[in-house]
Amino acid sequence: METVRKPFQGVRNIIRFNWHFYVGALAAVLFFLLFVFIFFKAYLLYTYLFISLTLLSVLITLLVSWYVYDFSGLYRLQWLQENNFNTNKTIVNINAGFDETSELFKEKLAPYKMYIFDFYNAEKHTEVSIKRARKAYPPYPNTKSVETQHLPLPNTSVDYIFNILSAHEIRDTEERIAFFKELARILAPQGKIVVVEHLRDTANFLAYNIGFFHFHAKSTWLHTFLSANLSLEKEIKNTP
Repeated sequence: METVRKPFQGVRNIIRFNWHFYVGALAAVLFFLLFVFIFFKAYLLYTYLFISLTLLSVLITLLVSWYVYDFSGLYRLQWLQENNFNTNKTIVNINAGFDETSELFKEKLAPYKMYIFDFYNAEKHTEVSIKRARKAYPPYPNTKSVETQHLPLPNTSVDYIFNILSAHEIRDTEERIAFFKELARILAPQGKIVVVEHLRDTANFLAYNIGFFHFHAKSTWLHTFLSANLSLEKEIKNTP
């Protein structure tokens, strides 16, 4: 039976795992409003305008997140068929402590063999949202914890490698390059590595404001791939 994501699952997870941002924003807005009301009543109109823009920014972020994660079809994996990913292959799915895709790949690709790796390291990857996600969702069965610099597979043994919204959690440049060198080592000669990520660009700044700093720029990814002796075969935009 095909796995069906629950309505608004993506945006609900964002709020659930990052609630401190929203609580902090609300507290800051209330404090600012109270401060101006007590000491600078003449500026209340400007304060209301500032608060409205702040709340609008938060709303836009949530709407875009709903569009990307719940509406766009990202997790329906139609791009597998559209880009000629074959079934009955050896695949590796790599996550950073939160796995939403292994069951989907199992259904869509019916792999000959599937390895699931989790490179999360509490000392290196310090995002509190990942810690909350790990508490909320148990790891997929047979998930193996690995180091980014060492993947326990032989050379040229894997047909497809998937990094779905995970590789950006490797913040250190040298560690990220070493990780992709490991991916290149285990990849078969005609194999493919799929990296799904947001980019640190104008569109994502408009969508996520300062949150876009958590993403990497396209130039950063291209430098990473080149340094790992990998070439970019195709870039697909899942959303505008």
